[in-house]
Amino acid sequence: MDDKIKELKKIIEESDNIVFFGGAGVSTESGIPDFRSANGIYNQDLGREVSPEEMISHTFYKRHPEDFFEFYRDKLIYENAEPNDCHKALAELEKQGKVKAVVTQNIDGLHQKAGSQVVWELHGSTLRNYCENCHAFYGLDKILGSKGVPVCDRCGGPVKPDVVLYEEGLDDDVINGAIKAISEADTLIVGGTTLIVYPAAGLINYFRGKHIVLINMSATGADGSADLVIREPIGSVFRQVMDW
Repeated sequence: MDDKIKELKKIIEESDNIVFFGGAGVSTESGIPDFRSANGIYNQDLGREVSPEEMISHTFYKRHPEDFFEFYRDKLIYENAEPNDCHKALAELEKQGKVKAVVTQNIDGLHQKAGSQVVWELHGSTLRNYCENCHAFYGLDKILGSKGVPVCDRCGGPVKPDVVLYEEGLDDDVINGAIKAISEADTLIVGGTTLIVYPAAGLINYFRGKHIVLINMSATGADGSADLVIREPIGSVFRQVMDW
């Protein structure tokens, strides 16, 4: 175990209120690609004239719903993905009373699948879907079991995934919950995110505690203000921390 892992282990042992703030890099070891790395979704050749960012915008969803859902089903849903050691470790640390909340930019639901109870999903979840007319709730099967634009069984209205698209605002209750958790934490562990997507990335500015730890394969704008920076795959880091 190298010195940085030992230091992280010591920080966790001495902390009573840890909040984890995570991004797409948390789920790459579960087989879900991130967005901005060389092999990420945004760098894939889709054979289209529009970029992936455009395809997951509110404007594109409204103007080209069939194309939106084709992309959404193909690139953003991973129904067979399983939690990796990062997800599992955070759930275990929550059981131990160490981790008080997970704040995530991911939409895959893997933190909850691993057992985490307090999860603030900034960008929503693919597991939740709602009719835009009558607000009837649907699970993931509704999207996967339909072709083109899914429609409500009750009223025939369009069913939209409960994910935050570009041009859409974040949910106020989720933001407020995340801010409260981060502002009360004594340790903030930031992992698997480049911290360039706002407003989500700006939430770490509410941290007033003792330690900031950054775990990411590439540099972030917050590296200079961190007490500890680790450049290793996040699942591997938590495996070592938990002695698994």
